Amino acid sequence: MNIAFSTLGCPDWDFNDILSTAKDLGYSSVEIRGAGRDMYAPDIKQFSDENIGRTKQRLSQLGLEICILTSGATLAVYDKAEAAVKEVKAYIDLAGKLDVRYVRVMCTDQPYPDGGDIRLCKKLYTELCEYGKDKGVTPLMETNGMFADSRLLADFLDDAGCGGALWDINHPYRFMGESMATTFENLKGKIRHVHLKDSVVENSRIRYKMMGRGDLPVKEAVELLKKSGYDGAYSLEWVKRWNQELEEPGIVFSHFISYLSRL
Repeated sequence: MNIAFSTLGCPDWDFNDILSTAKDLGYSSVEIRGAGRDMYAPDIKQFSDENIGRTKQRLSQLGLEICILTSGATLAVYDKAEAAVKEVKAYIDLAGKLDVRYVRVMCTDQPYPDGGDIRLCKKLYTELCEYGKDKGVTPLMETNGMFADSRLLADFLDDAGCGGALWDINHPYRFMGESMATTFENLKGKIRHVHLKDSVVENSRIRYKMMGRGDLPVKEAVELLKKSGYDGAYSLEWVKRWNQELEEPGIVFSHFISYLSRL
């Protein structure tokens, strides 16, 4: 089982702390969403042309891999389109050098449905799929924004004829009222990466909780994936960078791998 955590959960750690903790806790891989002050992955010093060889060597020595580079690019917003394409191409270039298979993209930057132009999104997405093909890198569209509707995302990917889905288990469940089984059936055969998290709704607001302390049917999602033969990463997306009130990463990462290993 490929268990990972997103570096979104440890905003104050440097790259060495990230790898050392992943190794010590028994993780298989790490999802890169910033390191320390650098949110833009191509700016992380360990990924510079000068250092990338040593970084790959250290990952190999530790028995770790980078399962995905998680961009912040949004493809369905006209005034962000040019910057988004530039960002994703830079991430794909870096992923190719690191032998990372996937780059995360989004339609918009909100987890809930909030507009966006699906035709623009399809145009840019197919362009980026083609760009990544020769580098062995696939952009994955996340189940956020309009694509919290997993049927819409499945149809989008069928129309695009390329790519794959990143299933964030929170968003379709919370914002579209989909069961885990419904989302899974809609996206079956298209899921390449999974964001696991737990949450509750308090006073009409979603509040993230440590695994098992919310009421998301996490176990059901994991069982569906395992029975299907899914072999991608199960990655904890703990949004500590955006919410400093959340528990500290050392505690949460240790708890998550223990919880998931029991499943």
